[in-house]
Amino acid sequence: MTKARNTIPFVSGSKGAENGGHFDEFCAHPAFFLLRAFQECGELAEFDMGGTNTVLMVGPEAHEAVFRADDIKVSAPQAYQFMVPIFGEGVQYGAPIDIERQQLRMHSRGLASEKMNHYAPIIAQETRDWIASWPDSGEMDFYEGFADLTIKTSTHCLLGSEFRNTLTEEFASLYHTLGAAADAGGLGDPGAQKAAYAARDAARARLEELISEYVARRRENNEIHQDLLQVYMDTTYPDGRHLTVSEIAGMVVWFMFAGHHTSANTAAWTIVELARNPELAELVIQEIDNFVSTGDQFDVRTLRRMSKLEGFVRETLRVHPPLNTLTRRVVEDFEYKGYVIKAGKNVMLSPYVAHRLESSFVNAEAFVPDRPLPENPFALIPFGGGQRKCIGNAFAFLQVKVIFTVLLNEFEFELAGPSGEYAEIMPSLILRPSEPCVLRYRRRKTG
Repeated sequence: MTKARNTIPFVSGSKGAENGGHFDEFCAHPAFFLLRAFQECGELAEFDMGGTNTVLMVGPEAHEAVFRADDIKVSAPQAYQFMVPIFGEGVQYGAPIDIERQQLRMHSRGLASEKMNHYAPIIAQETRDWIASWPDSGEMDFYEGFADLTIKTSTHCLLGSEFRNTLTEEFASLYHTLGAAADAGGLGDPGAQKAAYAARDAARARLEELISEYVARRRENNEIHQDLLQVYMDTTYPDGRHLTVSEIAGMVVWFMFAGHHTSANTAAWTIVELARNPELAELVIQEIDNFVSTGDQFDVRTLRRMSKLEGFVRETLRVHPPLNTLTRRVVEDFEYKGYVIKAGKNVMLSPYVAHRLESSFVNAEAFVPDRPLPENPFALIPFGGGQRKCIGNAFAFLQVKVIFTVLLNEFEFELAGPSGEYAEIMPSLILRPSEPCVLRYRRRKTG
């Protein structure tokens, strides 16, 4: 039997296991609670999530230890069982590890360079259509605006133009219902009976029905498309078996969870930071104007050369990472630096905390788009790391860069209220700006 050589500090303020421990404080704002836990306890901090003790691990070495741990010993699927009804049985956390890894390779085929180059002009046109009816100046809630825009761009790229043009509103409603069920409570009690879970199950069934009809129509008409759905329809497992329609629906939801939340929230924070930092924004605008003047097409290679925009979005992801609880269930005792985390507990990483370490990011509280990448790649983890790095990261990054290339060429933006009003809130497990996130816009005078 393994014996711990060191004792992991326990976070103050627990109400006791019988009263949920730290669960209420965690749910109120996971990122702020985890930051408090780190500031109080250091590299490792243990807390009580309603009867399930969890150990926050902070720092590049700790992140690497978790990301490189054997999935059988430190398990993401066991920690995220509350996501199984959302994605469906047989997909990601509801599938054996070998099947999940094959599904990851299927996603990768849909994110190859030629596919991304196909998606970029679609995103650009959706953005142009969005701003076509804007007056020369006005105000808008840009969190809501980007949530709507990125649903349209994501469904267009993922499911094709017909689905986008006929089913976007219903899809968005169903997707919102699924997202509402992915709350912090699931980490503690994935089998709870509550209204949000009943609505989740109905939405998941309807979504599968819609996709089933769409897949059947494509196959009946022998249609071939360039979207990600076609990849799911055509790809087979090594034994030659195609994905079932339920698996296809799950793959769609999985990718949307990975890409859409990141895109919408990062776009909202990006526009806030552009408005907060007009001198930095001017450098990005100059780069975009130079790109537009060349007449080059949107493609992955060209967008990568836009270093000012790239750096601005990356810094936005550092300061405001959308996902802030990366959780694993310890299946076998897990040892780290003389500490032993017992089987049955959870370990948790937090990008929000990680990205505020002065040891990794000099002047970490400042917004510095041209700051160099940290020496240790496990210091910057907005998309996680290791084999379970977020599948939607490349698509999300593409979406945000294309959207702002179009927007900033046409409009300039400023805050509609004091900077402090644009606060970080977490009504779910996703970090987003407080609502309403209103900014002023004004058409640029060019020429």
